[in-house]
Amino acid sequence: MSNFKTYLLWFAQDHINFRREEINSLLNLLKIEMTFLEEPTLEQPYWLVKFSNENDLKTLSNRLVSLKYALELWGYSDNIPDLHREVQNYPKSLMLPYMSAEKTFKIDVETFCKHFTQKEKVDKLETFNYLPVEGKVNLKNPDVVFNYIEFYGVDPKSPPEKPYMVFFGRWIANGLRSLINQLSLKTRKFIGNTSMDPQLSLLMANQAKIQEGDIILDPFVGTGSLLVAAAQFGGYVYGADIDYLMLHGRTRPSRIKQTKRSDDESVKANMIQYNLEDKYLDVLVNDFTICYWKENFLFDAIITDPPYGIREATEKIGTAKSNYTISEEHLATHIPAKVDYGLSNLYHDLLNFCVKHLKIGGRLVCWFPVYRDDYDENCLPTNDCLILKANSEQILNKHTSRRLLTYEKIKDASDFQGLKNEIMDFRAKYYDTREETRREKRLRDANIRDKNWKEYLEKNN
Repeated sequence: MSNFKTYLLWFAQDHINFRREEINSLLNLLKIEMTFLEEPTLEQPYWLVKFSNENDLKTLSNRLVSLKYALELWGYSDNIPDLHREVQNYPKSLMLPYMSAEKTFKIDVETFCKHFTQKEKVDKLETFNYLPVEGKVNLKNPDVVFNYIEFYGVDPKSPPEKPYMVFFGRWIANGLRSLINQLSLKTRKFIGNTSMDPQLSLLMANQAKIQEGDIILDPFVGTGSLLVAAAQFGGYVYGADIDYLMLHGRTRPSRIKQTKRSDDESVKANMIQYNLEDKYLDVLVNDFTICYWKENFLFDAIITDPPYGIREATEKIGTAKSNYTISEEHLATHIPAKVDYGLSNLYHDLLNFCVKHLKIGGRLVCWFPVYRDDYDENCLPTNDCLILKANSEQILNKHTSRRLLTYEKIKDASDFQGLKNEIMDFRAKYYDTREETRREKRLRDANIRDKNWKEYLEKNN
């Protein structure tokens, strides 16, 4: 550990619950060793860590969606004078290669949760005039970037007079934040009401440990957001869904100003838009309860967001009628009826499917809806061939959230197919306990007024 250097990882302050699980997955995938200098809290936007070499950090940063940037720390402290002493005492042998006359440079000043004017930031920058830099300043495209950061906590409404922590270091790499904007749903060709936003899609792909050449499946594909993310990291992607109209781009458009979908809207169109067509295998219209894959066909990862019965129906092919048959003359044009596909059965089938069609060590990454007050880890879907590796929460409102579950296959199926633990009917409870919306309240009040007015007229006529 003596050759390990200290680095600062500075994160974006969104989806903070997924930060550690994403990094743990990538450290495992890339076979990189990282240790904490100190255990971070969930809310703080930075980690102090150690890596054996700079290349490991660059390799990790190139995949991290939650990371803004990484620095090689030359000094840090809970007060400014001590920080300057640390920087001045930093070994000159490690500092001088970046200070030579041939190297252009700039120093960025950042204050977190407290605003300063540009002049005040320049004044802070001037306090580093003791640095032995010989090169010229280049603000647009420097050879070396230094960062000075003052951290004032996470509450911008009441920042302290002095910073809690201050840092100075050399910029090493940015995270993959730019890809979030490139894949924005605002400019995507084909989207729907439940299209997964790019950041969460990429986080799921990272937790699935997708790498070049992997074969990936989303069995509830919708408009294919997860396929786009998986293909970005080199996966060859399949999708399937029971919704024929969605996969053929014939549903109502979800964009407010769009009255009709374009003829070429499709999952494939999205892949072409992002130059990922070579990673696109196919999407299939299929009922998930009817298995159409060969028994020995294995995927490297399965990532999916199953329907919960709120914005998208949980359905499978079936009928409540007994002894139902279809005449041969109507068979060619028959559209199968659908029945409810309970959440408990859906997740039980999903885990069993993964046992059959995931490789050993392959991962299932999926969302699972819960009522926060009722949540207990024992209510999560289980299977004795899969181990739960990660469980992160995204809060939706004060009552509900969804958990991002990451399972890893540890063995092949035996006669015992795992525990079919009962899962709460999320849809039924959602509609039983849901608070009335403003629109519903207005309509109810209008109906009451209308009813009272009619009663008044009847009494007085």
